[in-house]
Amino acid sequence: MTGFNADLRAHLLTGATTLCRAWFVTRKDGVTFGFTDHDLPLEFDGMVFKADTGLSAVALQQSTGLSVDNTEAFGALSDSAIREEDIVAGRFDGADVRAWLVNWAAPDQRWLQFRGTIGELRRAGGAFQADLRGLSETLNRPLGRVYQKPCTAVLGDTGCRFDLDTPGYAAERAIDVVEDGRVFRWAVFEGFEPDWFTRGKLTVLTGAASGLGGIIKKDHIDNGQRTIELWEPLRATLSSGDIVKCVAGCDKRVQTCRNKFDNFANYQGFPDIPNEDWMAAYPKSTGRNVGGSLR
Repeated sequence: MTGFNADLRAHLLTGATTLCRAWFVTRKDGVTFGFTDHDLPLEFDGMVFKADTGLSAVALQQSTGLSVDNTEAFGALSDSAIREEDIVAGRFDGADVRAWLVNWAAPDQRWLQFRGTIGELRRAGGAFQADLRGLSETLNRPLGRVYQKPCTAVLGDTGCRFDLDTPGYAAERAIDVVEDGRVFRWAVFEGFEPDWFTRGKLTVLTGAASGLGGIIKKDHIDNGQRTIELWEPLRATLSSGDIVKCVAGCDKRVQTCRNKFDNFANYQGFPDIPNEDWMAAYPKSTGRNVGGSLR
């Protein structure tokens, strides 16, 4: 039990304990929630844990190796705590979760029992069930660079280094018309070529869906009307007048990196990889076969 509180250990050895569990949830948009299964609120380290609004946990599976720690949490949906519309909108997806075992009579006696993120969320009958995944879950992701022609960076990340605030590469507009939370239309949306935002990102800045966003599938202009379509609908209420931000898209090709973004120095692909025909070439007396540069 790494980092186990000595005073808490002594309390447990008495056999008569005053224990409860406390959870602190931090969503990706910065909104926080504190819960405890004690019948009174708790507070420590500047965090407040509400009573009777929280979660109840089932068995926690942990190991000393690199396998992923897993547990589940159950809770009730309420306007004052976790709302169903926020779960549907995906606001809790990937949220950071910390869980403590606490002596409620002396909150300084506590043990951080679990830390991880929210995985799958299921809801039914006014309640929800959340799968919690430990920090070692991130070790399941493949690491390292891929040897391929297209760029492996994400536009604006530390590999790409392109400044997304550069004038001409993003636009904020009030929504004219929105259909099914996925198709956005504007009668006037000038200053950008067709397909400029394809593969880019649309983020909602105001309204009930504020903070949500999606990847742009299509960006086209018909009869002067601009239509931007997302791959998946945003799972929250959108209204005309809500402000959205559209960021230019990148198709990962070297020509786009050089001509559209003037960022070829940071291109993270390998554009000169020989194709299969070149690899299978054989010596011949006719044609160009000098073994020189492909370019």
